[in-house]
Amino acid sequence: MSDFLSDRIKNMSTSATLAMAAKARELRNEGKDIIGLSLGEPDFNIPDFIKEAAKQAVDDNYSSYSPVDGYADLKQAISDKFRRDNNLNYNLSQIVVSTGAKQSLANVAMVILNKGDEVILPAPYWVSYSDIVKLAEGVPVEVPTTIDTDFKITPDQLENAITPKTKMLWFSSPCNPSGSVYSQKELEEIAAVLKKNPGILVVSDEIYEHINFREKHASIAGIDGMYDRTVTVNGVSKAFAMTGWRIGYIGAPEWLAKACTKFQGQITSGANAIGQRATIEALKAPVSKIQYMIDEFHKRRDILLDLLGSIDGFKLNIPEGAFYVFPDISSFFGKTIKDTTINNASDFALFLLEKAHVATVTGEAFGNPNCIRISYAASEKELLEAVTRIKAALSED
Repeated sequence: MSDFLSDRIKNMSTSATLAMAAKARELRNEGKDIIGLSLGEPDFNIPDFIKEAAKQAVDDNYSSYSPVDGYADLKQAISDKFRRDNNLNYNLSQIVVSTGAKQSLANVAMVILNKGDEVILPAPYWVSYSDIVKLAEGVPVEVPTTIDTDFKITPDQLENAITPKTKMLWFSSPCNPSGSVYSQKELEEIAAVLKKNPGILVVSDEIYEHINFREKHASIAGIDGMYDRTVTVNGVSKAFAMTGWRIGYIGAPEWLAKACTKFQGQITSGANAIGQRATIEALKAPVSKIQYMIDEFHKRRDILLDLLGSIDGFKLNIPEGAFYVFPDISSFFGKTIKDTTINNASDFALFLLEKAHVATVTGEAFGNPNCIRISYAASEKELLEAVTRIKAALSED
């Protein structure tokens, strides 16, 4: 019966992060003690003030279908948040609430791309970008970066990647998987290239904006000339530890927001009611209410960088945001360790899972074949144990 499956689904890749998480679960079910550093899921509980808002929503009987584009008072909270945190002014008609930022991204791709339209993806990029573009019949155009440039695209690279078929540029800052953060100056340099190419729309994924260890977050939509051609994507999964609540949103030109609402109305309709009500309180709260989580991520980053830096063969940059490190491990390629030959990053990630019982994700899934992604959205104890195991697995003994 597999012949009944569409070419669309046959050609779609399985999410590498979810696949590794599933493999780790299988090994746990076999009795193996697996440390999971593959998923980008904070290990914190949801803050109590958000829980209370959800409980109140249940008591207030928010159980009916919600508006397709989100409750008006949630959209007002999002508008206020954009103004407070990003100096961006989005009217309610420019905001669409979706079932996670992933759906927000898919909505944009589906309403913008025609067959053959090109989307520039600075690599490494989040694992789902490429397949979302392909699903919309677009063509992902990867622009490789390296650890030596902090995994950031340069203006010259961007300019050289643009063709008459280029329709969009997608990127995240802070970046999943590299943790790199584009500065205001770097975004202005990218914007200068885009201003010479007015037919290109920008998708700026800012889901990790609050997990930023360096400087105030910069939004490309705030740069002169970019507001009307930028979709700002965000959500509450990461900074508020609300991954399972599935609430994402966009701020966009009104014509695009209306198109996304139209599309979403035929796919999922409105996002879940209780999650939306809880999100109102999350977004109304000052960032100081979640600063304890940001500070803990910063501490874990420093610990993990120090530990990994003691392993020969790991080449590291200093990620300035999110909760990932993305070491270049290409020095291990071609080597045989404990009867296992390492040919690429996928081999290395599988080796760590099988020999060290530590789950990571191959960089190949993110468009960089020389790296692996390690999440430090785990406890300090787990990080210490994980690196101890990795060291032991890589030793020649």
